[in-house]
Amino acid sequence: MKKKTEIPVHIAIIMDGNGRWAKKRNLPRIFGHREGAKSVREITTACAELGVKYLTLYAFSTENWKRPENEIKFLFNLLDDYLVKERKTLVKNNIKFRVIGDIKKLPSKIIKKIVYNERITKNNTGLNLILALNYGARSEIINAVNKIANDVKSGKIKKNKITEELFNNYLYTKGIPDPDLLIRTSGEMRVSNFLLWQIAYSEIYVTKTLWPDFRKKELLKAINEFNKRERRFGGL
Repeated sequence: MKKKTEIPVHIAIIMDGNGRWAKKRNLPRIFGHREGAKSVREITTACAELGVKYLTLYAFSTENWKRPENEIKFLFNLLDDYLVKERKTLVKNNIKFRVIGDIKKLPSKIIKKIVYNERITKNNTGLNLILALNYGARSEIINAVNKIANDVKSGKIKKNKITEELFNNYLYTKGIPDPDLLIRTSGEMRVSNFLLWQIAYSEIYVTKTLWPDFRKKELLKAINEFNKRERRFGGL
């Protein structure tokens, strides 16, 4: 009997290759980002249709501030546009929206739209769409350690009671299960400071497909590969 396809509960994606997609076509990088936004829409819709419960997209890292100022400005304008235009789609499709990362450093107009979208979708019960914005895993871990240290000092928790479960509750991803499948587009073999704690036992799938070309067909390939893996979590 053919094994039933298992849909990962949580898929996390490092969306890479927008710049190279544009360069291959002799276009400015912003065209790659614009096309990449179309992939975000299609992959989000596909995950909702497939029954994926959590989709985390690495949208803007703490290192991305090193990019040219005009490119950063375009990315935030693209994000601003997305947060407004996709609002009705999120509500209509029962998608719960959430952002992880240090959003305090983002433009105020972006923060307001993030807070609003999180509020109007908080009771939705379908796909959890999580955008990682101004996110860095090392910063997340240091932030968690500092909070725990403060709570130990204040007597809120005892230092000999610090467990993995407790540590999870101090991360941006509190309440979100660890990714079952981590996808990286563009063929780069690195995790780029993304969910370092959470991907300890994630299956990693790397494709040479650039993010703007990563659509539902490519997602299904990744899920098919995921189903070929035997997940032992350190056991036999």
